[in-house]
Amino acid sequence: MFLPGKTIFFVGLITMLISCSNTQLNDYGPNKPELKPSVFFNGPLTAHGVVKNRSGKVTRYFSAHINAYWSAGIGTLEEKFEFNDGEIQYRTWTLTPTTEGYTATAGDVVGPGSAQTRGNAMQLHYTLEINYEGSPLQLQVEDWMWLVDENTLLNESTLRKWGFKVGSVQLVIQKAHLN
Repeated sequence: MFLPGKTIFFVGLITMLISCSNTQLNDYGPNKPELKPSVFFNGPLTAHGVVKNRSGKVTRYFSAHINAYWSAGIGTLEEKFEFNDGEIQYRTWTLTPTTEGYTATAGDVVGPGSAQTRGNAMQLHYTLEINYEGSPLQLQVEDWMWLVDENTLLNESTLRKWGFKVGSVQLVIQKAHLN
């Protein structure tokens, strides 16, 4: 039996839920302090974080050392990750300014990623290729970063395969204070 009133209600409810759950980068436009990648990602940085599976359970912990610098307007972030299980990973990001933000590339990133900033936030989209059980696996990554103060940035990454969330990464990045 077709019930148009209930159908309209459920379509309206689903539409409302979808539209309410989609955070936009412009939502952070007025927030301070302003995130300027060439300022924050410049010099030695440290990071500490966790990797979670699709149900939210922490599966790994890590620390990272990042050497960040800019030359001719192009940013380089040399990262060394040390995981609690002994694995060490290296990644070097290159941030190249564009009219819309930045093109972001790295050795294990398939094609160029794109990054944009507004206010205290940065959003980065890219495809990461990882080794999963001995085979390459490509994941779509959506990174959100928020500058908390001039020395601290929070990062949350959502990892997806075929549109489904398969994991996430949460970390804090801090300016290293040299003595």
